[in-house]
Amino acid sequence: MPQWSDYSDGERIKILRGGEIKQSDLAEMTGLSLPTIQAAEQDKRLSLPTLLKIAAALSVDTSVILGQQAPRRALRQEDRTMMRDLSHAVHDTAAGIMPTIEAPTLDELEEITRQGWELYWKGHYAEAGAIGAPLLRSAAARLHEQPAGEEAAAWGLVADAYRICAYVANLMGVRDLAYAAIGHAQGAAEKASDDLRKALVVSGRSWVYLRDARLPEALELAERAAVDIEPRFSRATPEQLTVYGSHINFAAVVASRMGNKDRAADYLSQSHATGARMGQEVRAHGTLFGPVSASTQAVGINVSLGQTGKALALIDSIHDTGQLSKAAQNRYELDKAMAQADARMWDASLDTLESALRNAPHWARHQALPQVIVSKVGKASTARLRRVSKLIGTVPGTSGFPTATAKNAL
Repeated sequence: MPQWSDYSDGERIKILRGGEIKQSDLAEMTGLSLPTIQAAEQDKRLSLPTLLKIAAALSVDTSVILGQQAPRRALRQEDRTMMRDLSHAVHDTAAGIMPTIEAPTLDELEEITRQGWELYWKGHYAEAGAIGAPLLRSAAARLHEQPAGEEAAAWGLVADAYRICAYVANLMGVRDLAYAAIGHAQGAAEKASDDLRKALVVSGRSWVYLRDARLPEALELAERAAVDIEPRFSRATPEQLTVYGSHINFAAVVASRMGNKDRAADYLSQSHATGARMGQEVRAHGTLFGPVSASTQAVGINVSLGQTGKALALIDSIHDTGQLSKAAQNRYELDKAMAQADARMWDASLDTLESALRNAPHWARHQALPQVIVSKVGKASTARLRRVSKLIGTVPGTSGFPTATAKNAL
């Protein structure tokens, strides 16, 4: 399949325009005539002023249209507009540029942050990002107005807002923004003097490293974050157990991506013990964990370790995922499809994958694993494979991170 640089300028404009923007729409958005748009897409004429206007309307750099830089994987026009605003918010607030807005109260910001995480865990990443930018600006404004000596709570909310921005950027494949936002989140969490927030930021950086195929560094950070907040089970609060359980589970994920079975098994054991102690799924600090999370995530971990039989046995034992967030339920279905593909259950794998793609099309647009599964299935079931590939509908070679594999597709 062609890479982004293999297309002509006109073909790239047409791809970026997508099915939701007609040529006449783009003409109206740019203030150019329809014949000018048509000439640009037919590679007949593309002047610099036309190039600049089209790039601005499609919310991409001119280098993307010229093929010098690939667009972000699966980003539609509204996604690109949202990501541009998110980038402005992250870089402006980090530079100390204060927005001229009325600062909400700390309680109001807590509620908006909760709504942002709720959207994120439903898999509504574009909506979470749309909240992330104004949330970050509002949290920065509140911090600016806090009395001296009373800034810790506001710094915590700034850290949360940066972390939402980092997570959305990471999922959208916008690597540089993900690194920047998680770095600023770390600085804010330090000033908040909150150990749980600091650990969550470290874990978030580990996830960015994982997507960037920096596995040894990702494992080191994941382990450090988990160890730093390991609670005494006898007196740990549900909030502490939730954050610890999600961290230790992620350490197991990273260890599995490195093929370290002993380390992954050790962390999985601790994850299951934490989930059993909790007895139910609990949300805290923008994360969710409990016994069902421990079991469903263990499926993907065993798949990564090549332990297909264990993964399938776990799948047979999991009967109710209703306590999980929508995003976690969807991710479990992808891990299930991957296990079935590894077992050469081609039709079952594609059935599971197609069901996940149809049930959560907006969420699925930002996932890398479907392409990995389709590549593994290969030509085993061509009619169904073509149908599933159409549902994925992404341009090859257009992620901000290295090509997705079973090791870094998280």
